[in-house]
Amino acid sequence: MKPLHKGRWRLLPLLAALLAGCDFPGQPKPADRPVPAEEVTDFDALYATRCAGCHGADGKLGPAPPLNDPIFLAIVPDTELLRVITEGRAVTSAQKSPMPGFGLGKGGPLTEAQVKVWAELKEETHTDPRQKGPLTEAQIKVLAEGIKKRWRPPAPPPGSVPPYVAPAGVGGGNKEERDRVFARACAGCHGKEGEGVERDGRLRRKINDPAFLALISDQALRRYAITGRPDLGMPAYDSKDGRSEKFEPLTSAEVGDLVALLADWRRGGPANEK
Repeated sequence: MKPLHKGRWRLLPLLAALLAGCDFPGQPKPADRPVPAEEVTDFDALYATRCAGCHGADGKLGPAPPLNDPIFLAIVPDTELLRVITEGRAVTSAQKSPMPGFGLGKGGPLTEAQVKVWAELKEETHTDPRQKGPLTEAQIKVLAEGIKKRWRPPAPPPGSVPPYVAPAGVGGGNKEERDRVFARACAGCHGKEGEGVERDGRLRRKINDPAFLALISDQALRRYAITGRPDLGMPAYDSKDGRSEKFEPLTSAEVGDLVALLADWRRGGPANEK
């Protein structure tokens, strides 16, 4: 019995070494621990909780303008994208659109580091996406840079594309010119005066709608006139879809005319007002 007893004791160091490398059931791993909200810097996590609900899970087919659009990504200035994520989008001086500002102090929720990670697309990082509160400056930067990196266009658009930001004093001319541009570029889908067109017994694509116009900014209207909504079949500034075969691309001034017309409708001006 004594030799057997001594052999058992000899096995104890080996058993201890084996147990040291085992994970006991229920023991949390460092990678599974929740990440504090201000430290979340994964683009996918930030986008899913802050943007996907409006802009779509893959940057399209959401109620808000698609981010996965080559024309938009090619013309939107980096500084403007960063500013809008930080400050949100105002419709008028007294009213804000559904696009919130995510910067600290703006009622939103990303940190500076998170914004930077969003841009760098560190998809290998598994972080807790359940984040509330405003975003840091770094988190906002991650979002802004990441949007362009994720859906970067394969090639720049033609040089004739109207600029994203309207040049000072360009467009918004007289009523006759605004009506002319709307008639050739928009009326085929939205009706002569933006009242919509009848399809299958229903009035569709109405754009002269106070509720819609109250929720969209002039800049968003300009963006739609340039990029269209390719995910919903709306043609871009240079597309002939739904338009005459002789249709010529819209100029920057004509885009400005369309924005001025819709802004007038927002204020309640009748379509035939001089």
